[in-house]
Amino acid sequence: MGGQTLQPFNDPNAVASIVGALRRAHSDAGARLMLIEGFTPAELIESLLRSPIKNRETIRLAIHALGCGDFLTEPQIGGPSHISYIFDPPRSLHVVDIAINTTGGIIPSADIRLRLRDPEPI
Repeated sequence: MGGQTLQPFNDPNAVASIVGALRRAHSDAGARLMLIEGFTPAELIESLLRSPIKNRETIRLAIHALGCGDFLTEPQIGGPSHISYIFDPPRSLHVVDIAINTTGGIIPSADIRLRLRDPEPI
């Protein structure tokens, strides 16, 4: 037939969990706009924390979104990096935000944008 086959996401379950959390927190239209225009890891964490998943799963999904290839990251994080976790209250195990330590300095999550990548024809 002349239809194109699209390359699937690397981790469709993680993408579905992230999209679902954005939809619950921001409505369908709001989530769609965020996926196209971009959103910060802080906004993602906030949306995921409103969902019924546990805090550690929230952080795992947020970190996964940064490196799975299903989301485009701006700026691109190149070279060695390390994730710093921000806890609330301090010394608790409740993570509320992240920052990325690179050789060029610390990038707070508010300065990072994630966008859902377009499926590519194969």
